[in-house]
Amino acid sequence: MENTNKLGKIVILNGTPRSGKSSIVTIIQNTFDGVWMNLGVDTFMKMTPPRYQPGIGLRPGGERPDLEPLIVTLYHALYESVAVHSRLGLNIVVDVGHHDFYSTRKGILHDCANLLKDFPVLFVGIRCPLDVVMERRISTWGNNFKEDGSVPKPVILWQETVHVPGIYDVELDTSVLSSEQCANVIRKYIETEQLGNAFKQIADMSSERN
Repeated sequence: MENTNKLGKIVILNGTPRSGKSSIVTIIQNTFDGVWMNLGVDTFMKMTPPRYQPGIGLRPGGERPDLEPLIVTLYHALYESVAVHSRLGLNIVVDVGHHDFYSTRKGILHDCANLLKDFPVLFVGIRCPLDVVMERRISTWGNNFKEDGSVPKPVILWQETVHVPGIYDVELDTSVLSSEQCANVIRKYIETEQLGNAFKQIADMSSERN
C-alpha cells in the first residue's frame, strides 16, 4: 500500500483527439501549485521511433494489429513512469485516449488502473460532441470530412469507444466549459475530494479478454 501523504498527485484526462485535453494540460502546468509533469500521449509519441508510430495514439478499429503487442508495453511503461514520478513527490498530468477496440481486446485500462489503484489519481472524462470535434479538426487541418461529406470512421469510433466503461471521478464537457473552467473544476477536486475512487473501481472489475 502506497503512502499517499508523500505521493505526487495524478490527473488523467481521457477523451478523443480534439476534445480539448491539451489546452487543459497547459493550464494545469502553468497555474496549479507545485511541479506538474506532462506525461501524456503526445509526449510518448514523440519518444516513439517513427516506424512504430502512432504508438499509444493508435486509433480504434484494429488498423495496425502488428503494433498492438507494443502498444500494451508502451502503456505499461507510461503508467509505470507516472508511478515513479508520483513516488518522488512530483505531480503528473496525463492526457490519453483509452479504448479497447483493437483487433483483440487488451484490457489496457484495467491493467493501468491496477498499477495506480493505490495512488492519488483523479480520472477525468473529457467529453465533446462529435460536431464540435469536427469543427476543431476542420479548424486545425482544413476540410476533415470524407469526399461524400460523411465523418471518417476512425473519428466515429473514437466517440463510441473512448469512454468505455465510463467510470470517472469527474466528467467535463469542453463544448460547454472553457479550458480554464475545466481546470478550475479539477483544481477543486484535487484540493477537496478523496482521490483514486474511479481507478479503484476499474481495477476491481474483471478484465474480459478474447
